[in-house]
Amino acid sequence: MNSSNLTLLVLYYSRHGATRKLAELIAQGIESVPGCDARLRTVPAVSTVSEATEPDVPASGAPYVELADLHQCAGLALGSPTRFGNMAAALKYFLDGTSAEWLAGTLAGKPACVFTSTGSMHGGQESTLLSMMLPLLHHGMLLLGLPYTQPALMATSTGGSPYGASHWAGSGGNQPLSEDSKTLAVALGRRLAETARRLGAG
Repeated sequence: MNSSNLTLLVLYYSRHGATRKLAELIAQGIESVPGCDARLRTVPAVSTVSEATEPDVPASGAPYVELADLHQCAGLALGSPTRFGNMAAALKYFLDGTSAEWLAGTLAGKPACVFTSTGSMHGGQESTLLSMMLPLLHHGMLLLGLPYTQPALMATSTGGSPYGASHWAGSGGNQPLSEDSKTLAVALGRRLAETARRLGAG
């Protein structure tokens, strides 16, 4: 990792691994752009049991996000599985704790994109993507989607929309990503990084 490179934060919550796979593909797209690095981060699960806690370091996968990651990033990709057409509580819990960053304008003017996975084909992919956009708009971020210049958008039958990358994971979360879903996730990461570079050059 080059210290002079732009850092793009890929922040996600994943229960069964499908959203994490999308995050890794988006990171791949980011790192295909010269001068850009991806920083993968996740959030701890939340519990209805007040005594329940997560370990300080996840057993596997990306480290937990810190508020410093928001300050250091040149752009943000935000991902969550669907929860009744909305983002998962764990991700919203983290976002609800970013009031100081909102007041300071930490993320204002930075590019952002969103991604999701669902257990069923019509499990709320687009509404979940839109729900994740709302706090990013409040933070003053510049939202990016996927343009129809991406041929896979017209061919996909398992996920992907102009609102962001998505994936139909199946009820057990073990449905493999289609080639179209992979292509669109990589393209979204690349678009985020290219936009961050242009904004940085301006």
